[in-house]
Amino acid sequence: MKTTQSEGTRPVHQSVAGGFEIRGAGKAITVGFTEQRLSPHAGSAVFWGWLHPAGWVEKLRAALPHRVPESNNSLLPIEKALAFVHGLLCDARKLTHVAYLRRDPVVPELLGVRRVSSQSTLSRFFGGFTSAGANLRCFRPLWRWGMDRLPSARNGGYTLDLDSTRLLHEDGHQEGVAVGYTAKGLKPCLHPLLAMISEVRLVAQLWLRPGNTACGSNARAFFLDLWGNLPRHIRLRGVRADSGFYLPELLELWEQLRLPYVVVAQLSQPIQKLLRGDLKWTATEIDGTEVAELDYQAMSWPHPRRLVLIRHRVREEKEGGRAGKRLLDVPGHRFQALVTSLPGTTHTPLAVWRHYNGRADCENVIRELREGFALATLCLSGFWATEAALSLATLTYNLSVLFQRHLGWQKHSTISSLRFWMFVTAGVLSHPAGKTTLKLAVPDKERHWWRSLWDKISSPYPNCNAVESRPSLTPNPHS
Repeated sequence: MKTTQSEGTRPVHQSVAGGFEIRGAGKAITVGFTEQRLSPHAGSAVFWGWLHPAGWVEKLRAALPHRVPESNNSLLPIEKALAFVHGLLCDARKLTHVAYLRRDPVVPELLGVRRVSSQSTLSRFFGGFTSAGANLRCFRPLWRWGMDRLPSARNGGYTLDLDSTRLLHEDGHQEGVAVGYTAKGLKPCLHPLLAMISEVRLVAQLWLRPGNTACGSNARAFFLDLWGNLPRHIRLRGVRADSGFYLPELLELWEQLRLPYVVVAQLSQPIQKLLRGDLKWTATEIDGTEVAELDYQAMSWPHPRRLVLIRHRVREEKEGGRAGKRLLDVPGHRFQALVTSLPGTTHTPLAVWRHYNGRADCENVIRELREGFALATLCLSGFWATEAALSLATLTYNLSVLFQRHLGWQKHSTISSLRFWMFVTAGVLSHPAGKTTLKLAVPDKERHWWRSLWDKISSPYPNCNAVESRPSLTPNPHS
């Protein structure tokens, strides 16, 4: 029985003890503590309800390079990896943030683990990745797993975008952190290399490089490894890249593979001379944009290639409006140069330019990786440990993409939206009659949407019944 009487006119609930009171807005709120097993992320049960039957967890378990611990009390490698993945879904930015999930009683139940790892345990886990070979053997099957789930019946195939990003780390004491060119000038950073399948916003591969490497450094080996890991049913219709990948060895490789490409050409002195010369510019339906093309052979090329030139008219006071570099001796214009293997019979210069502009979405993927999956803050003492953490974080992003595709969502939603609509939903864990039960704190008018989610992920048969991308705020008449 209750031994102490609560103060005030309203008694405090039995589960509240030893609290304090907040006064404001014309009323008083008593704040205390409870013994109920509550979770602020119980809504993530939907995600794990989809992932466990999908086979990804078993694929990850088999791929991890760690030895199984001999002590019965030690956590298995897969338990540490799953805790890290769940932490990223719940907006953890560092390993210490993941460790805070130990207070959530629902996490072990959802993940099928005994407990959430501590920060030091997670550091030792990633420290088990000690070489490039270990990382490749672990993560190549997981990149492949995601691509295996893409449909092969896409008209025209898929487009592959290459890009790199700079991850600033001002402390600069971790292995691989070196001074490199960034948007903020010369700063200590890391320099990952990524490849993305544009139409589905899926990352096909990630390699980490030191911060002082050039954009195209090791890009040929990166692409060959990716090419060998592509599933047979995935047909690439082309590759796109910015001027950092304007390298003779890459252009030759893509031509050997008969893979169409569009790459931004660096505005070198010979190309600048062409732009200053007597080119035949053709007006387009875009006001202020003109195009020209010619066969061009650089000094390092074995043969001529198609060069598409784009000229944008800009006002002097609005120099920052359009993409492309401005030549100082050609006022009022900005220029772009694209080298491509797309034939002129099927792709006009403007079509080549528009095709390349579709690559801009890969910047959104990188932004989501940085802001939503902690790529900018995950940096461990060892280089290969950091690459492993970044790879597993990027694979978690891939899982969120595939999860949305499974639900039939046509428009991609960021992980922040998934958290608000779904993951950050409170729940109560209990074990009535020995059966594990999780009750979500969902208003009655939103429960139809949640039932639709469960029906979709629990159905063993693929179907076209898509689920709305967010809960409806109006009650369903059939619920």
